[in-house]
Amino acid sequence: MLRFMFVGDSMTIGSAGEHTWRHRMWRHLCDTLGPEGVAVVGPRTALYDKAAGEPLSQAYADASPDFPRNHLAGWGEGWLHLAPRISGALARDPADVLLVSLGLIDLGFYTNAAQTAENVRAFVAAARSANPHVRMVLLPVIPNVRAETDAPFAAEVARFNELLAKAVADLDTPRSPLLLASRPPSYDIHRDTYDGTHPNASGEHKLASAFADALSQAWGIGGPYAATLMTPTG
Repeated sequence: MLRFMFVGDSMTIGSAGEHTWRHRMWRHLCDTLGPEGVAVVGPRTALYDKAAGEPLSQAYADASPDFPRNHLAGWGEGWLHLAPRISGALARDPADVLLVSLGLIDLGFYTNAAQTAENVRAFVAAARSANPHVRMVLLPVIPNVRAETDAPFAAEVARFNELLAKAVADLDTPRSPLLLASRPPSYDIHRDTYDGTHPNASGEHKLASAFADALSQAWGIGGPYAATLMTPTG
């Protein structure tokens, strides 16, 4: 059995009433590895409740009791916040593979590209301190609607993605492999999000496909994301 931990920001935790890309990815892993071959771990389970302004909701769009809701994701949290937490999370909930989508909130509010890249390196070191054999798949930042009108922000996103690729190349080891996923080529913030940032149903599937295809192509884990899932009805 492979143990996966989802690590991310608001795009990963999701909000009340959503499936989340975590759910889409779990379904894919169960389909390709078998339900007995997959575990999802992490210290948190909630969705973000926009009315309360806190991660208090359990109102997932799919309320199936089989769906493991565990994660390490937070609304408004980035590399800056989760680098200090990942070692403790892995000590509490050991994982074999981290699926990580972070950086947009860092660049938008907290740190520049270089500082954010340093926090990536701190995150990797902390994760390895808890599990020297942990594998990590990292997704580049997908520019949101702000990047269309804020040129300096767009430049920071582009610069960070370059530094992220360099960090993956520098830090990748046979003992603890790192993998840089690719942005889904058809991802469109005007069609695949509900507000220019957060994924809608089609966006959830496309984010899951980015991780699924990276795992399949590079490490032979699972398989390609099913094409039939890319045009979801819900």
